[in-house]
Amino acid sequence: MRFLHIADLHLGKQLMGYSLLEDQAYILKEILEIAGKEEAEGILIAGDIYDKAVPPAEAVALLDTFLTQLTKENRKVFLISGNHDNAQRVSFGRSVMQKAEVYISPVFSGLPEKIVMEDRWGKLNVFLMPYIRPAMVRAAYDREDVHSYEDAFRLVLEHMKTEGQLLPGERNVLLAHQFLTGAEPSESEEFTVGGLENISAALLEDFDYVALGHIHRAQKVGRESVRYSGTPLKYSFSEVNHKKSVTIVEVEEKGNVRVQTRDLIPLRDLVQLKGTYDELTAADFYKDRNREDYYRIILTDEEEVFQAVAKLRLIYPNLMRVEYENLRSMESRVLESSEELQKKEPMDFLEELFLLQNNQDMTEDQVAYARKVLEEVL
Repeated sequence: MRFLHIADLHLGKQLMGYSLLEDQAYILKEILEIAGKEEAEGILIAGDIYDKAVPPAEAVALLDTFLTQLTKENRKVFLISGNHDNAQRVSFGRSVMQKAEVYISPVFSGLPEKIVMEDRWGKLNVFLMPYIRPAMVRAAYDREDVHSYEDAFRLVLEHMKTEGQLLPGERNVLLAHQFLTGAEPSESEEFTVGGLENISAALLEDFDYVALGHIHRAQKVGRESVRYSGTPLKYSFSEVNHKKSVTIVEVEEKGNVRVQTRDLIPLRDLVQLKGTYDELTAADFYKDRNREDYYRIILTDEEEVFQAVAKLRLIYPNLMRVEYENLRSMESRVLESSEELQKKEPMDFLEELFLLQNNQDMTEDQVAYARKVLEEVL
């Protein structure tokens, strides 16, 4: 069976005040086109469907359009809730949707949903494991000894085996939305401190393919068949160098899984530029760029450019942020003790204050002018 694996759609997300709904609608259409070209029989959506637990109506409508088109194309859909989702909201209507082969994880109550399918190689099991926390597992099994996320995940897997739900000899595919130890995150993800969320990939040995969500960079963890698909769009400027993609998975006979990726081209990219105002506003610099992209600009001018944002937006209309990186911003200094300060002359104070604020010494002309003003004042 041939699957297309995506995750972390974060529908309804805003970035620095900009709504990304248009960009998300565009990329979902691109994903539909790839699913058609690749003849994907099933779509694995591994959590964080929405960006907020209570998503805007436009985000819900966008998901509805996407799922409707997939069902029209006779593609099975397997979908789980992530840590950004409200599991109750996401699972609403799941019994009705199942009739259209849209399978949605229920609210966690002890065991994940198991969907059994048949293909030319026999039975294939797909497990829908929503995002789980230790407290959820403690409540489900009435166990007080579950403290970490790994404790929780291990206990669920043990119950899946003891209750005959998970049989290692069969072909098993798992959807999960957790943080595996060794995965490389970016700044746009949310984690608990101290590594409490970490789960060992060694726990997943009984699954032929693990479709993961939660980490925004596409990557494998350990073996090729344990993968994060990453986000379909860049959701942070820490991701400017990421290459976004979907993952194509072909599960054949037991032990035979082939994994490929297909690049995604966004409507508007996230771009970071760095240089002086004159450099970045020179026609030769920007003439070959897509000026409709979302920009973060770091100016290296020592003096602040008057109305820099307004001027730069004439060239880069979707400019999101302007920052400065210069001597003034690169270093902070500490004032001396009060005893040492009492020995100084007023001009010494002024020169040190200038250095503290600007990280550079006053010029000879500035010193001469300041001395003249101080003399007049005193």
